[in-house]
Parts: sequence; structure tokens; C-alpha cells
Amino acid sequence: MEFLPLFHNIRNRRCVVVGAGSIALRKLRPLLEAGAIIDVIAPDIDERIKELAKKNSLNLNKKYFENKDLNDAILVISATNVKEVNIQVSNHAQLLNIPVNVVDQPELCTVIFPSIVDRSPMLVAISSGGSAPVLARMLRTKLEAIIPSGYGSLAKLAGKFRPLVKEKISDPNGRKAFWEDVFSGDIAELIYSEKNEAAEIELQKKIEHNKAEKLGEVYLVGGGPGDPDLLTFRALRLMQKADIVLYDRLVSKEVLALVRRDAELIFVGKTAGDHPITQENINKKLVEFAQQGNRVLRLKGGDPFIFGRGGEEIEHLGDHGVPFQVVPGITAASGCASYAGIPLTHRDHAQSVRFITGHQKNNELNLNWAELIAPNQTLVFYMGLNGLEIICEKLISFGMDSLTPAALIEKGATRSQHTYVGNLLTLPGKVREGKAKAPTLIIIGSVVSLHSKLSWFKC
Repeated sequence: MEFLPLFHNIRNRRCVVVGAGSIALRKLRPLLEAGAIIDVIAPDIDERIKELAKKNSLNLNKKYFENKDLNDAILVISATNVKEVNIQVSNHAQLLNIPVNVVDQPELCTVIFPSIVDRSPMLVAISSGGSAPVLARMLRTKLEAIIPSGYGSLAKLAGKFRPLVKEKISDPNGRKAFWEDVFSGDIAELIYSEKNEAAEIELQKKIEHNKAEKLGEVYLVGGGPGDPDLLTFRALRLMQKADIVLYDRLVSKEVLALVRRDAELIFVGKTAGDHPITQENINKKLVEFAQQGNRVLRLKGGDPFIFGRGGEEIEHLGDHGVPFQVVPGITAASGCASYAGIPLTHRDHAQSVRFITGHQKNNELNLNWAELIAPNQTLVFYMGLNGLEIICEKLISFGMDSLTPAALIEKGATRSQHTYVGNLLTLPGKVREGKAKAPTLIIIGSVVSLHSKLSWFKC
């Protein structure tokens, strides 16, 4: 380890920045955020830095650097494009034992600026020791995505109650276990959901009784079209917290594998003509499990609010006073279409898109066919495999051109994806010949003609 990572308190203390161009501007911002008093020294000063000085503790000195400028400084940054000046600043700072950073010249540095993930008061610093700053920034980007924004609020909550916890729980190991439970349990989840007041109340209860009443809750999570890489980070986090999981047929094996390993898995999927568990019973189970104090994950393929009956489920939860969260997922229409290289809208082809259920009731599709044949729109049929022929025949009979491009995507956004492309006349035959199986999605409209040009996903 070449550099020892430290966090330096520079609030209300003098820092010197030599240089006043775009590079200096980049370094000034974190110094200001940390509350430093800054002296900028340069013969020419960028207009953006002048604007910054009007509103901050930033003193501009339009002059050439002199060694005496470093007197009383606690941190020095040299951000000039003049090699000799950078060397002079570095040498004199080291002579005075002042930490110095010379931008893009690690050999002249005694300190370096890390890439920062800011969840104040929680901070994560990443550094390559100056050898690969771009790689450090890439890692920071990854961490930004997986560290919830609520971590800062959670840390503030812990800081507020830390003295009381120390008073109530004298054993250090006991305190450690206490906080681990807080940070991984329902109190943390309340913070992530921006229910800060409720989190404080529950934490107060937990401290007073040295245990919190276990809160039951339901997480209604969209599992996306199949590729686990398309899950949101919030979905992944809740999938790892759940005690009981009720999942649908359209949830892929790869997505299901990311659920907490010791969670109880309950299959509640339905197929055409086969409903082993009715929607009414699913609603009841969600309430029952939550009222028993469980964290219940209702995992659905796609998005729970698009033909997923998610609205019905949370309505039932609300009627019974069960707390819930909803995490959107990428719906099959956007996920499957994207993986098939078929844009749902396009300036030259379609200015609107309709999502339509292709599910037949009593072998009939009662749709407003006259509206569906309007020009310059894309039609997307969910659950339409068994009704494909009827859909094509109806659209033609109501006036849609029989040569209108059409596609059926089988097992979209998975390694088993297959796309059948034709038109209203030919597509049903191609699908029959290929013996396509659910889940499928049907797309009809001029945009389908772009498939051969834009298809990118290789199974």
C-alpha cells in the first residue's frame, strides 16, 4: 500500500490552490464542500472560478506563486500546466511538511484525491494511487449504483441515537449486534423509503425494549422480462431481505436465483386455463404472511402494474392496513422489444404505442378493433400466443393492411429468445411452424421492419 487512506478535517482551515483554470475548478469544489477556506493563486483566473468566489470562502490572488504563499496552509494543491511551477510548489510544501497534491503528477504528490461516493456523513473513497484514475472513477460509478441514497440518513439516525444505545446496552458485543440488526432490518428499510419519522419511532421502541416489534411488510417487485441484469438495485436489495417469496410463472430461473437463499418460495403462477391458486387466495396469503410479521416478496415478471394485477394486490393490502412497497420493473414490451431491435416508437414509423392484453376469455377477444387500426402507432399484445391468428384476422378485417409488419418474441430478454418476423398474413404460420411457447409478446406496426437492421442481441 503506497498511500495510507485518511479523512482530513479541513473545515474553516486554510488551503492553497495554485492555478485557476478548469483543472483547478474541479479540485475547488470538493474543498468547498468540506468547508475549507481557500486561497487561489494564479496570474489568470477562470471566469467560472470568479463566479464561485462570489458565493464561497474563496480568496482570489491574481499573481504569480511565491513560496511565502504556503505559510500557515494545511493543504496545498498545484493545478497549473507549468511544470516548473508544479515542482516548486511540491518542493516547498514538502519542506514545510504540508500535504501537497499536484494534479496528474503523482511523483510530486504526498496526498492524492480519491474518487468519492458521498452519502454524508457516510463516505467511501476509492483510489488507484494515481496509477489509474479512470478505473477508480469507474469503480466509484459501480458503487454509486449499489449503495442506497438513504445510507446517509441511516448514518445520521445512528449518530443521533448512538449515545442512548451506549447507555442502554453496556456490552460492546451487544451493541454491535443491535446495530447490525438495525442496519439490515425494517428500520433501515423505513429510512430507504423516506419514512424517517416512522424509523425514529421504531428505533426508540427497539432501544427501550432492546428489541423492536417485528413489522410485517409486502414488497411488490417487478422482476423484469427475464435477464437478471435488468433488475433494479432496489429490487435486488428487497429480494435479499424477504422471508417469504410468492412468485409468478413469468419470473425467470435466473432472477429467482437471486432471492435470499433461506427464504420460503411459494409458486403462485397461472397459465391459460390453469389457475391452481386464484388471485383472491394470493391476496389473502399476502395479508396473512405479513400479519404474522414476515417480510413478503411478491415477485412478478415484467412490471407489476402492467397486466400484472399489482394494483389489485396493493389495494387489498391497503384495505387490511398492511404496509407495502412497489418496485417497478422493465415491462415485457420495452424489454423484449429492445432485445429484438424493435423500437416501440420512431419518428419515421410510430408516434404512439398501445399495450393490449391478448388474453382470450371464452375464446373471444373483445377489443375496440376499429381504434387499433389507426396509422402511425405500434400495437403490443401481451399474452397473445393462443390468440395470434384471431388478432391478425381481426385487424385485417377492420382495415389494416395485411402486409403490415408483425413480430412475435418468444422468451424475450433471455438466452432462449427467438424472434419470429413476418406480416399479418404470414406471422401465424411462422409461429405454428416454429412451435413457439409462452411467454411471448406480439408487436405489430411499421417499427417491426427495423428489426433486421437494429437487432443486436445474440443468444
